[in-house]
Amino acid sequence: MSTVELVKQTLVKAGTSFSEGKIRAYQRAIAEEENEHSKWVLESILENAIVADKNHSPLCDDSGIPHLFLEIGGNRTLSAELIADIEEGVRQGLKEMPGRPMGILGDDKQRLDQSAGLDPRSEGVEPSPLLIKRVEGDVLRLHIIMQGGGPAIRGITYRVFHRHSLQTVIDEIVARASEGVAQLGCTPCTVAIGIGRSQFEAASLMMEAQVYGDYDRQSDLEEEITRRINETDVGPLGLHGKHSVLATFMKVGPQRASGVRIVSIRPCCCFEPRIASVDL
Repeated sequence: MSTVELVKQTLVKAGTSFSEGKIRAYQRAIAEEENEHSKWVLESILENAIVADKNHSPLCDDSGIPHLFLEIGGNRTLSAELIADIEEGVRQGLKEMPGRPMGILGDDKQRLDQSAGLDPRSEGVEPSPLLIKRVEGDVLRLHIIMQGGGPAIRGITYRVFHRHSLQTVIDEIVARASEGVAQLGCTPCTVAIGIGRSQFEAASLMMEAQVYGDYDRQSDLEEEITRRINETDVGPLGLHGKHSVLATFMKVGPQRASGVRIVSIRPCCCFEPRIASVDL
């Protein structure tokens, strides 16, 4: 099968299905939820995901912007031709799914004020810049993450004065994430967090956290953040209950000897992370 076809199928899978881990997370939440209305919301979200997967239809009307994360290891190489094939596969995947037309036409000024109008084509939505990570083994693996607008609006990248205290950093993350979760609406969330030395690095680590996050296994810090946000009692769709957050995915990168930590937080909506992977 060609690279273009593999990438096309992977994008459709990312935008139309839950991972097995996320399905298990919803099943656990449904079994634990005592609020009748919140339990119904959780059941409806999971039912929607099952139907979307069966019909290969988008999980949400906001079908998302493709974000590309490429792992490369061993003697594998990355060529301009391969990048072009990946981009073509993304275009074909957006057309087949189909993605919601969200591309904006025009020059810099027109794209900012939307004065040139909307590109009517699903494939007119351009992917984000390609993130590349060197890994062990003979691997060339592409992860496609479909990122919606609501979490982007409620997300934040900022600095934390750590005061040489881990708890200070975690407390600040919980406070900022809890605010975003409460304002999002499309809960329960998966909170994605990256901590780095710059805004670019923190945001990249936040994306990496979505790639490697595991609903079935949380670190002590991830469990603490999840537990404390759930104690805010936002609940599914703001209806209160035990599950404002299903899980926390956090990636901590190298740190600078300074008084601050740069933190990027994305309160991923009830359908996110929408992700699928393929070996090329």
